[in-house]
Amino acid sequence: MAQDERAPLRLTIELVPETCWYSNLRDVLPRPAWDTLRRQVYAASGYRCGICGAKGTLHCHEVWHYDDQTHIQRLEGFRALCTLCHHVKHIGLAGLLASQGKLDYQAVVQHFLAVNGCSQAAFQQHYRAAFAEWRERSRVEWQTDLGDFTPPASTNDARQGPA
Repeated sequence: MAQDERAPLRLTIELVPETCWYSNLRDVLPRPAWDTLRRQVYAASGYRCGICGAKGTLHCHEVWHYDDQTHIQRLEGFRALCTLCHHVKHIGLAGLLASQGKLDYQAVVQHFLAVNGCSQAAFQQHYRAAFAEWRERSRVEWQTDLGDFTPPASTNDARQGPA
């Protein structure tokens, strides 16, 4: 049964503005701290994808809020995602991986359709809107606010190495 095309999608595309690439907590924390955090996220989700419920390999997805007025990206939390849901979230990267022969892009699109119970036309509409928003947001520089997840100064200093 197809989803009402006006109903909210369970699985959406969330493209990170180009000017924010590599601005994330995973790249700030030491690897052992990130591993501890992601394992906590997986446990909190019952070791299932937080969107489709799949078991298996999980990824720790950072959930961001973008304030289009102040140009601040704020980390709001984390969500355990299966590989396919995570590829949908970052479908631009999925396209790049597919072009390198490292990913079946159609499997990613089919996963979007199945999880949302929607048509190819609904996917295309959502895809176009997500990329239009990405292009607009990529035109400006963003400040990154790690919010409650900001590591202590000593953690940041340790990652940067000696002065």
